[in-house]
Amino acid sequence: MQQTYPAQEAFFIFDCSRATKEAFFILAVDSTQVNCDIPQPLILNTMNPYEVLGIIHNPAIDTLTRNSPNPITNSNDDPDTKDIEPSESQHNHEQLLPLVIYFHGGGFILYNANSTIFHNFCKSMANQVSAIVLSVEYRLAPENRLPAAYEDAVESLIWVQNQALDTVNGEPWLRNYGDFSKCFIMGCSAGGNIAYNSCLGASELDLEPIKICGLILNQPYFGGVERSKSELRLVNDKYVPLVVNDLMWELGLPVGVNRDHVYCNPFVVGVDENLERKLRFMKKCLVTCSNEDPLIDRDIQFVKMLEEEGVKVVSWIEEFGFHGMAHSHPVKAQEMLQVVRDFIFCED
Repeated sequence: MQQTYPAQEAFFIFDCSRATKEAFFILAVDSTQVNCDIPQPLILNTMNPYEVLGIIHNPAIDTLTRNSPNPITNSNDDPDTKDIEPSESQHNHEQLLPLVIYFHGGGFILYNANSTIFHNFCKSMANQVSAIVLSVEYRLAPENRLPAAYEDAVESLIWVQNQALDTVNGEPWLRNYGDFSKCFIMGCSAGGNIAYNSCLGASELDLEPIKICGLILNQPYFGGVERSKSELRLVNDKYVPLVVNDLMWELGLPVGVNRDHVYCNPFVVGVDENLERKLRFMKKCLVTCSNEDPLIDRDIQFVKMLEEEGVKVVSWIEEFGFHGMAHSHPVKAQEMLQVVRDFIFCED
């Protein structure tokens, strides 16, 4: 396979206000059951997951008080995100850029599209990958439990379609610089779960003229009632300890269901009789993961499931990485984004 890249890189940022419903876009150019056969390390019972996450649950109205730091970067706070009109010398109109529709992480309950940690990541991706990145502001749980985030994700795809169809009033940055025939859906952690489910939802829609060419999942967030070996091996993980993992699912899933619900556990058999047909909608999928991430076993299982269904899968496993490494480790982020770039521009 051969990779081809745009001859010229461009890097611009444009923020547009809430385009549809509660959707906000940043456009950037440039457990209850344990397998007793598995040795179980000591579980740190004294860990309070609410304190770790910096949240207080208000059960009477099912809301969260979020006290954890969440710095944000708005367009007027960042000189690279001003509403500027790029000159002809800054961009080659004959070389349109692929679109990456991106969903941030946070266990379905934390952060926003303009959280600085994700804002900076999207800027780096736009620059290194040479793409237009659309970061979607979806509704958080428990105020809006799943499938609310999935619904917002599908609505964001329809929004992109509307921009492609409206050649007069459509978003000019997309209309002038974006290649609607080369769209990719991407998500990190919980955003990876959302990206996957939005792709399943999109399979039921006529999204012409946009084309979904691939799915990019960075350490996608899946789970289940039965513990995986990596969850037990990394039970006290610094980034996703098991008690925190359980709490995020408890707050994110619909009330009254467990972690074997299909939103959490995509390996449940017989829940969706149309799954095989929906998976055929995925042209190809990139899954990046890390051996030191408690989610690694489920991510590998997910790759095998897709391969068994005939999906072309590219997997990249970082031996010594950790959950969320792309957002806190510049070298790991650069390595991962190079893999993303190769995946996007690879000629099948």
